[in-house]
Amino acid sequence: MGQRDWQGGEGVVKVLGAMAMAAAMAGVAGQILGLSPLPDLLQKNGKKKKKVRVYMDGCFDMMHYGHANALRQARALGDELVVGVVSDEEIKANKGPPVMSMDERVVMVKSVKWVDEVIEDAPYEINEEFMNKLFTDHKIDYIIHGDDPCLLPDGSDAYAHAKKAGRYKQIKRTEGVSSTDIVGRMLLCVRDRPNETPVHASLQRQFSHGHSDKGSSAGAGTRVSHFLPTSRRIVQFSNGKGPRPDARIVYMDGAFDLFHAGHVETLKAAKAMGDFLLVGIHSDQIVSAHRGPNHPIMHVHERSLSVLACRYVDEVIIGAPWEVSKDMITTFNISMVVHGTCAEVNDLKNGEIDPYAAAKEAGIFEVIKSPRDMTTSTIIRRIFANHEAYKKRNEKKVKSEEQYYHSKTYVNGD
Repeated sequence: MGQRDWQGGEGVVKVLGAMAMAAAMAGVAGQILGLSPLPDLLQKNGKKKKKVRVYMDGCFDMMHYGHANALRQARALGDELVVGVVSDEEIKANKGPPVMSMDERVVMVKSVKWVDEVIEDAPYEINEEFMNKLFTDHKIDYIIHGDDPCLLPDGSDAYAHAKKAGRYKQIKRTEGVSSTDIVGRMLLCVRDRPNETPVHASLQRQFSHGHSDKGSSAGAGTRVSHFLPTSRRIVQFSNGKGPRPDARIVYMDGAFDLFHAGHVETLKAAKAMGDFLLVGIHSDQIVSAHRGPNHPIMHVHERSLSVLACRYVDEVIIGAPWEVSKDMITTFNISMVVHGTCAEVNDLKNGEIDPYAAAKEAGIFEVIKSPRDMTTSTIIRRIFANHEAYKKRNEKKVKSEEQYYHSKTYVNGD
């Protein structure tokens, strides 16, 4: 290398060095003036800033968008969210038998896009021993729970130790939904069937006691959804990103009512077939027309949020049409239309148009073998199979919810 080359190279190095120094100084000045955050490399003692790890636990039985929103809020309080899923035995001892198995509940929690790690078979009570294990083994900084009380059978606070240690943070409970309400809605679905048994009628009265839905087209006798959808909530759940121009877009539609592990694993299989998964959520009217009165159990906005919270889903169409038309395929640049083998309704009615005719004609339709033989009706049957236990469980739950709403105060958060 000649002297001129060396001097030229040295000049470039000096210029780059000066630029780097200027950028660093600008960063420091910005931090002092409150204009920009200090880079990680300039943190205290020259060490990279430690990630804040937060912990939240729960039963996550019949998981709904309220659970997902709680996890979203918890994740916003730290950099990594670790979630404890309470064991079947602990749920039975403290609340009554769970509707969903541990395996199904873990699948649901792991599918939520704000969850980083899962601890299975977590205890219902965060006693001092388990709390210290969270702090030491799992490097947890804070333990999170909603503003609704979580009491043990003896009436004590399940999070008393975390509060005493000064490592507890509270989030706002998502209004408009609870597992108790959802069970009441499920029972309404079978109330008017000819083969209803006295057990069905008794359960429906028990789970809907004291609630009314006057003016609702869903029928009388059970509490309907009190969820008030807002544009901000949809934005919070949305990925906010569209597909790349060259992306292989996979489309899958359905009711996705009582979003469960079967839905999640089928969506996971669908996502693996392309780069971007677009999910169509059928309107309430379409679901009711194909499944009967009092369906769907969750309305279209509730179902949309549950699906949006799933890490395998990139975008949803809220109130998607029954028929996947040629125009729709072109509009959304759909590369593949898929449908699962396990569904409430797979057979067409007499004279009904095949909703996937255009996709089949274009050679872009494929059937996915559903990983689980599970539908919304599966969950309803479980409720009836263990009706006495759920009746007792609901009595306790209704009392605690009434007490919560009676003493409820405004909590800042979303």
